[in-house]
Amino acid sequence: PRCGNKMAGLMKVPNRLLIDATKLARYVQENVPELSQSLKKPSALDLQYFRHGESNPTYLLEWSCGQKCVLRRKPPGKLLPGAHRIDREFRVMKALSQVGFPVPSPIHYCSNPEVIGTEFFLMDYVKGRVFTDVSLPEVPPEERAALYESTIMTLAQLHSYSYEKLGLGDFGRTEGYCQRQIDAWKKNYLAAAGSQPASEMLELTSWLERNVPSQSTTGIVHGDYRIGNLIFHPKEPRVLAVLDWELCALGDPLADVGFCALLFLPFKTHFSIGDGVEGIPCEYHLTRIYAAIENIGHPIPKLHFYQALACFRIASILQGVVTRGRQGNASSEQALSFEDMVVPMALAGLNYTTSTSSLSVSDMFHFSPKAKKTLKDVKVLIDEKVIPAEEEFFNHVEKYHWSVPPVMEEMKKEAKSQGLWNLFLPGISGFSQLEYAAMAEEMGRSPIASEVFNCSAPDTGNMEVLYMYGSEEQKKKWLDPLLEGTIRSCFSMTEPGVASSDATNISLTIERDGNEYVLNGRKWWSSGAGDPRCKVAIVMGVTNPDGARLTRHSMVIVPLDTPGVKLVRPLAVFGGLDYPHGHFEISFTNVRVPLSNIIGGEGRGFEIAQGRLGPGRIHHCMRLIGMAERAIDLMTNRALSRTTFGKVLAKQQLVRSYIAQSRVEVDQTRLLVLQAAKYVDTLGSKGAKKEIAAIKVAAPEMACKVIDRAIQVHGAAGLSQDTVLGMFYAGARSLRIADGPDEVHIETVAKEELKQKAKL
Repeated sequence: PRCGNKMAGLMKVPNRLLIDATKLARYVQENVPELSQSLKKPSALDLQYFRHGESNPTYLLEWSCGQKCVLRRKPPGKLLPGAHRIDREFRVMKALSQVGFPVPSPIHYCSNPEVIGTEFFLMDYVKGRVFTDVSLPEVPPEERAALYESTIMTLAQLHSYSYEKLGLGDFGRTEGYCQRQIDAWKKNYLAAAGSQPASEMLELTSWLERNVPSQSTTGIVHGDYRIGNLIFHPKEPRVLAVLDWELCALGDPLADVGFCALLFLPFKTHFSIGDGVEGIPCEYHLTRIYAAIENIGHPIPKLHFYQALACFRIASILQGVVTRGRQGNASSEQALSFEDMVVPMALAGLNYTTSTSSLSVSDMFHFSPKAKKTLKDVKVLIDEKVIPAEEEFFNHVEKYHWSVPPVMEEMKKEAKSQGLWNLFLPGISGFSQLEYAAMAEEMGRSPIASEVFNCSAPDTGNMEVLYMYGSEEQKKKWLDPLLEGTIRSCFSMTEPGVASSDATNISLTIERDGNEYVLNGRKWWSSGAGDPRCKVAIVMGVTNPDGARLTRHSMVIVPLDTPGVKLVRPLAVFGGLDYPHGHFEISFTNVRVPLSNIIGGEGRGFEIAQGRLGPGRIHHCMRLIGMAERAIDLMTNRALSRTTFGKVLAKQQLVRSYIAQSRVEVDQTRLLVLQAAKYVDTLGSKGAKKEIAAIKVAAPEMACKVIDRAIQVHGAAGLSQDTVLGMFYAGARSLRIADGPDEVHIETVAKEELKQKAKL
């Protein structure tokens, strides 16, 4: 960070913005007593220019005696009507400084353009930290959070003031702020764009004009509130000064919140972070702080409108900067480079117009208040902690393989402390399958999220089995530590020697010998067996080879340290070993376990498997929807931020088709899965047999398509470890085989459909 007012970095004053220093010094000496008193002795004046100014040029004035102040002026040359009102800047800063709000103290305003060529004002020089990169790479992650929290709290402080008590009752109109903003920026944009306005800007303008919300309160609106316009204490995360009041007006304070939230635009700019940055709170967290201070509802109503309006304003400003650059009177040397940002900003605004549904899943299906709150809390933890921790997690397992990253245990502790634990099990959490399905979708957005909440497979299925069918002894010994998250487990059903899609082929033998069962056979794809915390397997095998087809098999509990259990090898999924979880081939050679390890009694293997797999398939499918949603996010972000053949990807017809098809398919599949969850809640797994089979076909196929499109839009990056897309694709494609291949489920749907018709 640099020190001083305005955006960091001092440079020589550009030729087009030169000021007669002698004339200015004489004016100050004669007209500004606040400064002239300390300038009694002859003192030379030196001027430097604050680089990166795209609006009103700003200078550092430093006399040889050590006196400093800052000068801010109108740009020279032809300007758009009503723009660059530095007299308004000076007035509002003076009013706020008198009540202790952090602004540089205004010193003097000069309306005479003959002094330096334009109007100007002087203000104090504030020494502190100014951050030019909104991702704050200069500070540690823990301080980033504090800096952004201070940013949003300072905004709330601004909005708490009565403009009338500050003497700003005549500062301008108070009603219809958003409509006035649309009208003004539309006019400015069209004037700057000339005869070729972008169609995206016209479309965004039209949407904004049709969707203006009613203004519930009036306050002081900064108009350009972001971290780059703040000066922080040199050592503390505390705002010392808010800068750049050119766009200040009386109006709807939520416009500032929407503008501030542009920090979370899907692409990187000098006011947005693009992908998540460790330590920077998510949009939900920051807006929640603001809502709590201002005592308004959260999520903030109509926030998406204010974000779209902010994008429109930025695009209009950028077009104005480009036009001034062509005319030769822009304050930034890079003015013309902003031309490529106008359309992406408009597209980002249009994205806000469609990204917020008027009715959430929790409202549509009438979730309980507890479920709604838990769903929000799960989302916040994933956004604030889990997704930012992915890089640390995967760096650890890449280096140490079968070792649990410490960050995982830290996140689990956090989730548990918030009560976000074992959410999948209705008998413990109190949530229906329908309510948990929405939470599973959120967890699906990160490949490491489910474990954070102790909701990851195969533990969830194993815990359900022990909860529903286990003896009290089995629950105490194995279920309790699984529920606590102190151990993990695996499920051993599939075998390499037979076609396991027909589960009656399962051939591992479980023979009774006195007070013990003896297991012999080989399993593979025992997911989770590589985890050093994995202590037990639930194994399916034949206990009565001569019994009826569906009663030959049983399930037994086998501790992995039992003699005769051998982890033969890890199995790769498309070349990846899924550290530290893993999928293992396991041999069982004369493995002896007590008779008490049988689950539910002999011959109940298929019954238990169906009870286990019903809810588990819903969980898998909703996680797939979460994967697909994140893939869409990544795809749209990429489309908005990359340019090919002279235009951003988001303007390429084929890419638009990818995005549209993906949205349709994800929303269709979500409703299908939620229907199945509702059936399980009301009819049980057996009664929802057809619906469960249908989603097990639809969800993996949909996810594969959506993720594949996202990979295509990313190009080579989509194949690399730089995104989660490759990992998502491997997981989605494997689920077309795991828990039963597509063909088996298609057959089930057909049988159930024909059976139903035959009854008519």
